[in-house]
Amino acid sequence: MANSPSAKKRARQAENRRQHNASLRSYVRTTIKKVLAAVDAKDQELAKTAYAAAVPVIDRMADKGIIHKNKAARHKSRLNTKVKALAQA
Repeated sequence: MANSPSAKKRARQAENRRQHNASLRSYVRTTIKKVLAAVDAKDQELAKTAYAAAVPVIDRMADKGIIHKNKAARHKSRLNTKVKALAQA
């Protein structure tokens, strides 16, 4: 455990940041699940709107370093493929 005052403060800050980052990661996962739920329900309009709402959230979290930029790109690509496949069907 931290002993010096500065180390104690750093430990407090790290814990607060960890909880904040966990919340943001959860938010990204929720937006992705909304798109997947709409695709599974075969609701094309809902899937498009959910995807349009998810993209800026995913990009924002990648910019903040919550998720890696390649992971963000992978999620967007896979979601877009599913939404477009739904439109084709």
